[in-house]
Amino acid sequence: MSSLPRVQSPARRRWLWPVVIVCVLAAAAYWFLGSRADKAEQGYRTDAVTRGEIRTAISATGTLSATATVDVGTQVSGILQSVDVDYNDAVKKDQVIARIDPSTYQARLDQANASLASARAGLNEAQASARNAEADYSRKADLAKRQLVSRTDADLALSVRDQARARIVSANAQVKQQQANVDSARLDLEKTVIRSPVDGVVLSRAVEPGQTVAASLQTPVLFKIAGDLRQMEIVLAIDEADIGQVRNGQSVKFSVDAFPDRNFRGKVKQIRLAATNTSNVITYPVVVEVENGDQTLLPGMTANAEIEISNRDNVLSIANAALRFKPTDAASQTATAGAGAQARNGVMISESLAKVADGLKLDANQRAAFDTAATAMRERADAMRKAAAARAEGQAAGSRTFGGPAGGGQRQGGNGNGGDGARRMAERMKQSFAPFRSMLSPAQQNTWDAELAVLATAKRAPVYKLVDGKPEQVTVRLGSSDGTRTEIMGEGLAEGDLIIIGSARPTDSK
Repeated sequence: MSSLPRVQSPARRRWLWPVVIVCVLAAAAYWFLGSRADKAEQGYRTDAVTRGEIRTAISATGTLSATATVDVGTQVSGILQSVDVDYNDAVKKDQVIARIDPSTYQARLDQANASLASARAGLNEAQASARNAEADYSRKADLAKRQLVSRTDADLALSVRDQARARIVSANAQVKQQQANVDSARLDLEKTVIRSPVDGVVLSRAVEPGQTVAASLQTPVLFKIAGDLRQMEIVLAIDEADIGQVRNGQSVKFSVDAFPDRNFRGKVKQIRLAATNTSNVITYPVVVEVENGDQTLLPGMTANAEIEISNRDNVLSIANAALRFKPTDAASQTATAGAGAQARNGVMISESLAKVADGLKLDANQRAAFDTAATAMRERADAMRKAAAARAEGQAAGSRTFGGPAGGGQRQGGNGNGGDGARRMAERMKQSFAPFRSMLSPAQQNTWDAELAVLATAKRAPVYKLVDGKPEQVTVRLGSSDGTRTEIMGEGLAEGDLIIIGSARPTDSK
């Protein structure tokens, strides 16, 4: 009797499938978690060194206004006979814009002219009396010499002559006084005609015809006239922490709410010294001049401005997060990298100064002088580097012999020169390049001095380059920063190098 194959029941096949699925999921989970743990232990987050533009700016707000806004008032009182301009009217200098009733001031002028005429008549009378007294004294003096009249009569004639001369002086003074009264009355009459002191536009008008104005202790403001609106200005309030970076002539970009899609340009014109204290916050007013040829911008608009502090083109930069990263063995790496830091710093500055010189458009003699100074600087840097390497090697040998920590002394003096070191570096650079600087034009000297100051005071910091999966410390000199990326200068980094910005983040399982 042949045996028949056993057929598995459908119920048994149903419970095998869940077991297989569970095993597959377990294997996948083990592989995924294991690889993630390896990455968490050994992985780093990196960002590439890039070449491009680094732009640094200070943000502030201010109000647009005309470069000159004049309050036009009146120096005399009276009833406004006419007002000849209105809001937004364009006016020229000395154009009549209003008139005050002149009748009162005309009457005062007529009275002053009459008094002047009377004073002149008195002067003529005094002069006639003086001529008569002079003749009488001459006759009596001659007769007294011949003893034909008494000496007393001659002395009396002399006294009358002197009195007549004194009356002429008094009459002249009266004429001058009355002439001054006439001039004053005429000026008051002229002031009844109010003229524009500048070319501009009428911003406001505070009076109407028939209104009485009284100019007593304070001159009333009748009109407010803005100067030529083709040239305007913005007064920005800059925080004291940023004012040290602002210089005359720096470029300013701003926008206004009326034209949100349009950017306008200006230039720093003045940094005022009158600080403002608002709730213990110190700000300084900075005046920005603005060209407004099409007169799109209007007085009173709020400007959201950015003062461009620096704009570095074609420079290497790294993410700011790279400056905060420190590996677990950073202490030993810092000790090793500390040897020869000052020499490397000199090489970095030499390379940066070469870029500055390229931008100065030097002639052949200037370029030769720069190359000579730069070569001497690089030779000194190489000598310092070799000496530092020899010292580090000697310290390492001593630490192996006596069991001390390698590079212990170098950690103390590596980069800790602080402000004194920066000042010494700046002084050495000035001395080294003094002959070259003397050959530059004033404009070139200003650019050179500014770049030299930036390089001498720039900070240094260690960053870590990923090499064969491990961090390698590189000391760089920091330049401008836009808040996200920072310009770097130094050896050992090139465009495209991966810089560690943090440890790898483990992925959360869901």
